[in-house]
Amino acid sequence: MRDNDSATGRVRIAPSAAERPAARRAGPGAPPGRGGENRTRHAPGRVGTAAAALGVAGFSLSFPATVGALGGFGAWTVAGLRGVIAALLAGLCLALCRVRPPDRRHWPGLATVAAGCVLGFPLLTTLALQTASTAHSAVVTGALPLATAALAALRTRHRPHHPHHPHRPRLAHRQSRRFWAGAVTGGAAVTLFALHRGGGLPTAADLLLAAALLLCAAGYAEGGRLARHLPGWQVIGWAAVAALPAGLLVTAVAWPLEPARPDATALLGLAYVGAVSQFGGFVFWYRGMALIGVARASQIQLAQPLLTLVWAVLLLGERLPAAALPTAAVVLVCIAVTQRAGARGEPPEPPGARPGV
Repeated sequence: MRDNDSATGRVRIAPSAAERPAARRAGPGAPPGRGGENRTRHAPGRVGTAAAALGVAGFSLSFPATVGALGGFGAWTVAGLRGVIAALLAGLCLALCRVRPPDRRHWPGLATVAAGCVLGFPLLTTLALQTASTAHSAVVTGALPLATAALAALRTRHRPHHPHHPHRPRLAHRQSRRFWAGAVTGGAAVTLFALHRGGGLPTAADLLLAAALLLCAAGYAEGGRLARHLPGWQVIGWAAVAALPAGLLVTAVAWPLEPARPDATALLGLAYVGAVSQFGGFVFWYRGMALIGVARASQIQLAQPLLTLVWAVLLLGERLPAAALPTAAVVLVCIAVTQRAGARGEPPEPPGARPGV
């Protein structure tokens, strides 16, 4: 009989001091040690952060690509066509994968995603970019992370906290304050920077940008919540398909009324905003939200306005102001603070969970 084996059960003997270091070095599949458990626990966070960062990188080219598309198409035509392109791609992917329609309980949330991310934000920002510069329009993405985190907190009635200490109220309160301090500071930094680039004066496009901000934040928050129940690519896929009738209607009405002089730049810009900004980027974005939570993922987007300005310099010939580097440093610090704080009520997916896959 083995040590401590009996008819009543088996008692596990704690590893000796000589065995403990080896247990810590064990791989993810080794049950005795804590090293494998730590790697498993932190892996979803790393994957989620990387996925959200890829989504932000894809979104950062949206404004320059929209400006390119506006060189050959009217604003309403661009907004309608990008939705049609996204819906066709999404429908093809859903059909090839033989995905069943979502449950009825998910459709209200998908309608919010469609209204905010597929219809409202693209249309309003495209109209704004007719009169506002790319740099000035970056104020939308500057305030978007804070708005998304706030709406997600209101939607779930949870506050951010450190994910490893959920049952320590004082520490949770401190982490919550740090999260919101980092979010507000980062949002203020990029907002002031974008306003400075726009001359510091309100423009006729500001109301359009503000409305786009609120609609997109609602779509992000609701899509991130849905991505914990459906794979992220299916969330944006079904939302794009649901918005197809509206996209076709806008295109059919706008095309004869707006002048169209498509060239290579306009076609490339239109293809990008339809395939990447409207669909492909969201595949990674909602995957990241499902793994690390809406609030934490949204703060990674603080880097998007600065990336947009880099693309504006390289592709549109705009000059990068001296304030860009200090602003970038502030934003990176704020991202680090918010990522450490985490998001209460939105823990990483447990191993083996299907949502977001």
